[in-house]
Amino acid sequence: MSPRSCLRSLRLLVFAVFSAAASNWLYLAKLSSVGSISEEETCEKLKGLIQRQVQMCKRNLEVMDSVRRGAQLAIEECQYQFRNRRWNCSTLDSLPVFGKVVTQGTREAAFVYAISSAGVAFAVTRACSSGELEKCGCDRTVHGVSPQGFQWSGCSDNIAYGVAFSQSFVDVRERSKGASSSRALMNLHNNEAGRKAILTHMRVECKCHGVSGSCEVKTCWRAVPPFRQVGHALKEKFDGATEVEPRRVGSSRALVPRNAQFKPHTDEDLVYLEPSPDFCEQDIRSGVLGTRGRTCNKTSKAIDGCELLCCGRGFHTAQVELAERCSCKFHWCCFVKCRQCQRLVELHTCR
Repeated sequence: MSPRSCLRSLRLLVFAVFSAAASNWLYLAKLSSVGSISEEETCEKLKGLIQRQVQMCKRNLEVMDSVRRGAQLAIEECQYQFRNRRWNCSTLDSLPVFGKVVTQGTREAAFVYAISSAGVAFAVTRACSSGELEKCGCDRTVHGVSPQGFQWSGCSDNIAYGVAFSQSFVDVRERSKGASSSRALMNLHNNEAGRKAILTHMRVECKCHGVSGSCEVKTCWRAVPPFRQVGHALKEKFDGATEVEPRRVGSSRALVPRNAQFKPHTDEDLVYLEPSPDFCEQDIRSGVLGTRGRTCNKTSKAIDGCELLCCGRGFHTAQVELAERCSCKFHWCCFVKCRQCQRLVELHTCR
């Protein structure tokens, strides 16, 4: 192997280790059975945190349960959005949580980073508004009368605090020594795209006041969107993600579209560096579990259909007895009583 090839292989190895460590904090999602993170000694024992995150943990103990909730939200939403895809966001009980898939600069890694940073921003913001945190509360900058004529009142979600904390905690690895590497630039961009998915979908919620429910006076406040809406938005960005490459622009490095015919990506788009594997066959070294044994839809022509999901290998069909509630009746007062019925259904699984 030539010296140049050896150097390139070493760089790829360093980037892979760096990238895996950058998302290891997601292991917090696996700690749901552990009590509240309320002591500094606990921060030292949390698996997956780098030293600067441990220090942040010690300085922000009351926020760490929200960070954990954010990690759980991110994993659950990822698994929902990709439930019918060849890669379905499966997690491991080891580091990194999503396996080696996140160590490669693929669009799947781009989504993981985006939804994770969004999860932390969302969970911390909601904790502020609900009064769980002493360091923050409602957004008091939203007040007065709006151009539409309604009165800003109530508790507007403090999204500025949630975004700022997400930037400080999630981005800390990339903003350290390797911040100029192409993978660090990719991670930072996608982290920010995840947070922007919340910012661009902020909602105005209102309540009417007046005699007999009239709307003589209307008070409104700003609220974060449901996290499912954030997940849908980022999934659309995943489908339209831009393949990029690093290039020197002036005195700094930047990511630009690999294909010059494509228009430049925006801050809200997802970007990736490498094409994805097909995820058809199990490849432990790459962290790919394959699709053998996955349930597929025999009648669908989409990616959840047996032809595409099973990668042309065919599928097994079995008759399965399904137990479900039936003949439900409401009894006064106040409960519903149902019978337990058995139903035969066909289950199709990939060969």
